[in-house]
Amino acid sequence: MSKVIFIGAGPGDPELMTLKGKKFLEKADLVIYTGSLLNPEILKFTKPDAELYDSATMNREEILKIMVKAVKEGKLVARVHDGDPSIYGALQEQLDFLAKEGVGYDIIPGVSSLFAAAAGLKRELTLPNISQTVIITRPKGRTPVPESESIKELAKHKTTMAVFLGVQHIDSVIKEIEQGGYPEDTPIAVVYRASWREEKIIKGTLNDIVGKVKEAGIKETALIIVGEVLNPKAYDYSKLYDPSFTHGYRKGDNDVVP
Repeated sequence: MSKVIFIGAGPGDPELMTLKGKKFLEKADLVIYTGSLLNPEILKFTKPDAELYDSATMNREEILKIMVKAVKEGKLVARVHDGDPSIYGALQEQLDFLAKEGVGYDIIPGVSSLFAAAAGLKRELTLPNISQTVIITRPKGRTPVPESESIKELAKHKTTMAVFLGVQHIDSVIKEIEQGGYPEDTPIAVVYRASWREEKIIKGTLNDIVGKVKEAGIKETALIIVGEVLNPKAYDYSKLYDPSFTHGYRKGDNDVVP
């Protein structure tokens, strides 16, 4: 089989890579991985004679050229992304190029660092009567962000927010969140390298999180999560398991069963 398999390798813990992703990584003849973000322990799954390329030292054209050449030589290529490649993975431009070249590809999803962070925090990101929406976003940097999607504008919804690629701009991110309307005492957490052995979790409020993050020396590879779900004062129980709630698989306590 000669094609490119895009693999979401998960947030860092090798055991959080999917079985399907591991299976194809073990078979791959050539592996291109995001070395600046990927846990190197994941590369232990590759076969001894696999060709390995760290995309951190390569530009787009070099990456694409190697993939196309390898597939046309009959090789199976694994393009390994950290987390899930559908979020800030520069994925679409690779897919479009491969399609133009007539190169086949498949995508294997991975566990996002967002979900690993939620697990580390031991929190549910959606709670009845608190928030039923999770906004995934990032601050503007070299990659621009539409004004309608600025953190300030999105913060007006006061939902659970997950801010990727923002810890190095923690001062301005918190300022925009507050300008959007979140109160100063809103709970917030910064999770560094979720699921890695080096994982660190910094908890606080909008009022004090900047100082705590700087004191911890966290400047990269961290996710910011903000919202009342992190420390809810009260929330409603789910209707799904309410004894009086009827659905297709269960009759409620008040239902008459013939």
